[in-house]
Amino acid sequence: MTFKFEKLEIWQDALDYLELVYRIANALPDSEKYNLRSQIIRAATSVSLNIAEGSTGQTDAEQVRFLGMALRSLLETVACLHIIHRMDLVTDRTDLRQAYRSAEILTRRLVAMRRSLAPESSWLKEPEVIYGSHSDFITPFD
Repeated sequence: MTFKFEKLEIWQDALDYLELVYRIANALPDSEKYNLRSQIIRAATSVSLNIAEGSTGQTDAEQVRFLGMALRSLLETVACLHIIHRMDLVTDRTDLRQAYRSAEILTRRLVAMRRSLAPESSWLKEPEVIYGSHSDFITPFD
């Protein structure tokens, strides 16, 4: 038996992002084991779990709600990336840059999926952010 969420590309992307976050978390110093390491892993895990939970045979409105929770968790991981960078907690910033780019793409996909399910909803409270193409990405960690 296959579950609906297992077929979703966005769920697969969230799992890829989670793997990258684990690499970053494992590179953090032991002093961050119960702080940033735990926080960023829980938030990244929440992204994939909310996509999965929202994909069940619920209404579009319910799925939109879970996608919103996934998006908030994803933004939490981005905030963690900034803290890790600012506090200079990792020496190699390659994974930070890659995670930031992946988060931008995943954010776009989550917003697009939400919009496709509820195009006339008023759930988007902030002005829409237009992201460039993949080749235009410049991360704050460059």
